[in-house]
Amino acid sequence: MIEAAMAPLTIHTDGACLGNPGPGGYAAIWEEGGERRELSGGRKLTTNNRMELLAVIVALEALAGPMAVVVVTDSRYVHDAIEKRWLAGWQKRGWINAEKKPVKNQDLWRRLIPLLSRHTVKFQWVRGHTGHPDNERCDVLAKRAANSRDLPADEGYPG
Repeated sequence: MIEAAMAPLTIHTDGACLGNPGPGGYAAIWEEGGERRELSGGRKLTTNNRMELLAVIVALEALAGPMAVVVVTDSRYVHDAIEKRWLAGWQKRGWINAEKKPVKNQDLWRRLIPLLSRHTVKFQWVRGHTGHPDNERCDVLAKRAANSRDLPADEGYPG
């Protein structure tokens, strides 16, 4: 008997920054085994793009084992880097972008790469601030995290 393939796990992610650069927060939400999981955190001085990317990384790192995953993000930066294969091009060109400049946030992209190999990941873009419940909840969690006291430093941010 062959079992039907399980539907992919859907993870909603968002990042926020109070100023850009400034204090930042990230959040991810998904339901697994009938239980809703919410993760969030922040960094003292960072950028919005770094928090959008960190949200995806932290969520994928939290998964117990390899899974099929759909990441729903309102970040064109994150979505397009994967789905339009910018990341593959950056690697092929030695971490140089199309403008012949070093790719920003290399530390985080390098942290994401093995997670993309471990899991089967598809990225789906959703327009932010349009009433999508899980995107709105991630936004609240990310902003709350950015407003937290005693945020750790973002070790990879040069600022």
